Amino acid sequence: MKVNGTPTRTIWLAEDGRTVEIIDQTRLPHRYEITRLETLDDACRAIKDMLVRGAPLIGATAAHGLALAMRADPSDGGLATAYDRLFATRPTAINLRWALDDLRTRLTPLPPGERATAAVARAVAICDEDVALNEAIGDHGHAIFRDLWERKGQPERFNVLTHCNAGWLATVDWGTALAPIYKAHDAGIPVHVWVDETRPRNQGASLTAWELNQHGVPHTVIVDNAGGHFMQHGMVDVCIVGTDRTTATGDVCNKIGTYLKALAARDNGVPFYVALPSPTIDWTVRDGVAEIPIEDRGPGEVQRLWGRLDSGETAWITVTPEGSPAANPAFDVTPGRLVTGLVTERGVCAASADGLSGLFPDRAAA
Repeated sequence: MKVNGTPTRTIWLAEDGRTVEIIDQTRLPHRYEITRLETLDDACRAIKDMLVRGAPLIGATAAHGLALAMRADPSDGGLATAYDRLFATRPTAINLRWALDDLRTRLTPLPPGERATAAVARAVAICDEDVALNEAIGDHGHAIFRDLWERKGQPERFNVLTHCNAGWLATVDWGTALAPIYKAHDAGIPVHVWVDETRPRNQGASLTAWELNQHGVPHTVIVDNAGGHFMQHGMVDVCIVGTDRTTATGDVCNKIGTYLKALAARDNGVPFYVALPSPTIDWTVRDGVAEIPIEDRGPGEVQRLWGRLDSGETAWITVTPEGSPAANPAFDVTPGRLVTGLVTERGVCAASADGLSGLFPDRAAA
């Protein structure tokens, strides 16, 4: 995708071939800043403090973080320590574990002297593969949008509602739930996006809206609780979201508030799709509500907001009374029965064990 007209990814190998550069997403939308990752500590901080976020990008960053660690200490002990530290940064997104397991499996048989070079090559490959997976998701989702738009008589505005940020900022490029939106927009479908603000970190208002602005996609930011109202009044044609972990039975774990959107969509007959690359599927889990660990983040994200003041300065402000505690579960689980379909790089399937195993017989049987 492009930033100010320049093709850009969210993470890339720096010109020195050794360090890694990322977009610091905690500064968006008011500042566009590049941060350099030089050590394992830098990579762990980038993931934990959400300079990078989104399941696919977390996995890509973890891969690069392990590669950085191998430059400093390629021993078996160094590999184990780096794996454990990166694994502990965030618990919910399965892509983190997937990327770390992938690299550990490839690096363990190698002599320590070969591990750093191999780790860098694999991290770069994981990033390239993520781009290809997400573009394919965009193609399959675009076909769904076109079919819905045509069946509605090709209205002058095709309204899509999304929650949180599942665009290219959540991946290496293209995005998951936003990839079909970009494809449809570029193909001439008059897409308009209702952008949930996505409290408490406002990834919709700050990141999704910024992305759509950069690409010229018409959109409107709405408060999290407005989606059901718009659905009741026929102002949403389709919902599409991403997911940080999908069970083998089709349950999806996404940013807190997704479950409520799915309930509203079901009540109003609005199709509710979830877009995901296959590394986001956790084939070891069958009951998302009971088995997926939900990250509890600090209360400060609920109590405080970061934004731009009328003076043009950026600052944190406190919105809750002093002494009021806050709870902050970062994700919720939407049961597969509420999902119209899962949009993957291999196509679209039912959010069920049969649907997923039909698309991925090689993975389901593993």
